[in-house]
Amino acid sequence: MFNFLLGLFSNDMGIDLGTANTLVYVKGQGIVLREPSVVAIDRTTREVLAFGAEAKRMLGKTPANIQAVRPLRNGVIADFEVTQAMIKYFIRKVHNRRSLLHPRIVIGIPSGITEVEKRAVREAAQQAGARQIELLDEPMAAAIGADLPISEPHGNMIVDIGGGTTEVAVISLSGMVVSKSIDVAGDEMDEAIIQYFRRKYNLVVGESTSETVKMKIGSVFPLPEEETLEVKGRDQVTGLPRTITVTSEEIRQALSEPVKLIVDTVKEALEETPPELAADLVDRGIMMAGGGALLRGFPDLLAQETDLPVHIAPDPLTAVTIGCGRYLEELDNIKKQRILLSSSVS
Repeated sequence: MFNFLLGLFSNDMGIDLGTANTLVYVKGQGIVLREPSVVAIDRTTREVLAFGAEAKRMLGKTPANIQAVRPLRNGVIADFEVTQAMIKYFIRKVHNRRSLLHPRIVIGIPSGITEVEKRAVREAAQQAGARQIELLDEPMAAAIGADLPISEPHGNMIVDIGGGTTEVAVISLSGMVVSKSIDVAGDEMDEAIIQYFRRKYNLVVGESTSETVKMKIGSVFPLPEEETLEVKGRDQVTGLPRTITVTSEEIRQALSEPVKLIVDTVKEALEETPPELAADLVDRGIMMAGGGALLRGFPDLLAQETDLPVHIAPDPLTAVTIGCGRYLEELDNIKKQRILLSSSVS
């Protein structure tokens, strides 16, 4: 009865707790919040000063006593207390800062994380006020959000390139037949650009600059017309501000290593796929989701490397969140099916 009463007054939600961004889906409303997964804290007192977009604007620009941090690394919790505070902030923001409500939450998690890491996610959500937590593997959530017919006895392949991890899975009959998870995704691409500027130009740039470069002129496949961009940073030798001009061809070269690791992971998953499901993929192809799917030329490169058709999800940036939301909408039916299945087995 108590859970029923709480359910009447709380907004149950699906959360894509991403390394780069956190998105929240509220049952019956859709996606209501999209904020960077960044928190600004006081180095001395550990007091939280800002969350989300406000905290992200501080990255690389804080005084000595303030630190802007990403509490999630590679899709898992790196700082438990800060993650807990961030989840609590987002829950309260969705509930218009009312703190007595305890929602049911579905959280998307990388398929490769350990039981200890899963427990950390659960505990952070519980401490933040959730009354019931369901964890959903991100590739499964992305496949649901991308409208793949996962319940059918056919092979469906999803490649979800997020901020901290790349998730690759072959799904059939609502289960993952093959799954791969690697800590190479958007953040590694940004770091590759930073290191390229250091090596070639002795130029030091921050995360925000490298991300901007990637989004503006980044590509993994030759462009019809190569582009250029002015990049500002600090000269590693003189210590003075400096501006350089880089080409999209150079950025493609900088991104080549992390991109190759992602492509190799997709190939490994295909090699482990049972023949009957692999045959399905010849027609159905590969579905891409996540921010990495928007990197120019990635579908073309993946199609060339695998000889399979490659598609992009209707909204790759929100596929996991929408998947968590749809799972949440069907949660009661899913629970009934679990009870019926367990009773029939026993």
